[in-house]
Amino acid sequence: MKIELVTVGTELLLGFTVDTNSAWIGRALAEIGVHVVRRTSVADTPDAIHDAVDAALARTGAVLTTGGLGPTRDDVTKYVVAELLGMPLRFDDAIWAMLGERWARLGRSLVESNRSQAMVPTGGTVLPNQWGSAPGLWLDAPRGIVIMLPGVPTEMMKLMTHEVLPRLAGQGDGRVIRSAVVRTSGIGESVLAEGIGALEDELLPLSLAYLPGVTGVDLRLTAWGLEMAEADARLADATARLHANIGVHAWGDGDDDLAALLLDALRAKGKMLAVAESCTGGLLGARLTEVAGASAVFLGGVLAYADAAKRELLAVDQQLLTNHGAVSGEVAEAMARGVASRLGADLAVSITGIAGPGGGSPEKPVGTVWMAFAVNGAVTSQRMQFSGDRAEVRARAVQAALFGLWRLVTSANPALL
Repeated sequence: MKIELVTVGTELLLGFTVDTNSAWIGRALAEIGVHVVRRTSVADTPDAIHDAVDAALARTGAVLTTGGLGPTRDDVTKYVVAELLGMPLRFDDAIWAMLGERWARLGRSLVESNRSQAMVPTGGTVLPNQWGSAPGLWLDAPRGIVIMLPGVPTEMMKLMTHEVLPRLAGQGDGRVIRSAVVRTSGIGESVLAEGIGALEDELLPLSLAYLPGVTGVDLRLTAWGLEMAEADARLADATARLHANIGVHAWGDGDDDLAALLLDALRAKGKMLAVAESCTGGLLGARLTEVAGASAVFLGGVLAYADAAKRELLAVDQQLLTNHGAVSGEVAEAMARGVASRLGADLAVSITGIAGPGGGSPEKPVGTVWMAFAVNGAVTSQRMQFSGDRAEVRARAVQAALFGLWRLVTSANPALL
């Protein structure tokens, strides 16, 4: 089965909103053997929506739209498609009652504009939205299928998962496009490619793509047009072979989060962590506390940006700051010792650096970052040089700290934790 996507929203064209819906939908449909052959974004205008859906139906006979199902004047997708397909709108009492119950639970009252959300094309199937106010719609007309979903990503994904994908699953040809991802850190794209070398040819017919980013290089394996069982088996084998080839730099798969894996490893060993940050401004602590249950092993952190804060909060000696500067191995080590002592942690990491755009020197250019790791009183430090703008340097530093901690905690060396 082939299908086209039409995402509706002037904000998408102006660049105020990034179209993440299409990417998610494309992946979800490929996994059940439904091929997205075109993606189109249009403004919230009747003519633009009409032309996009009309052309898509002429080409493939199947269209999925997102956006334009809300209660405001610019939400016109449903009206345009209903007119295009000759399916007049009717008022649905069941939807209106559901909206009333939802609004009552939220302590709000329905207004007249909400009535538009209870209008559905005659002959269409309502896709109940338990996660928002705009129901999805499935229209099966002589010209083809039109599926309309809300543009709010969380609502769209829930409706796709529970209502749309089960209906579409039986309409594919049994052949799927499936992908697996191996996540790496601490190794550059070119070095990674050199190390993998001839293995790429051995992985055929799977394709291998290198996806560098601020958190490392992801390796995406893709099986094209295979039966589901064969695709999954080949992907599992190739993933294992990549892990064996890459070694310690391969830390996870798929949507794995390094912070979550680190916290799990700490929990398994019963060890407590603390962090001290300067140039990253609390971003490391934020990555850790985004994970539910982090408090079981993460004691907290100290954000010591100014030298005075390093002295007063982390007991960094002024002589170290004077002789070596705040961005140095000596100060990083003192910060790690200080936060471990202050919070009583088994393991601590510190980050101090020059994120830019100014503040660099020939000896310490922008992107210079020192970090130190304290493990049961023993402290080591290392200098790193990161590229990119201020945000990228800070993000790379946080990932490097997490990766360094993860390697320490998961090391087979009994001397480490």
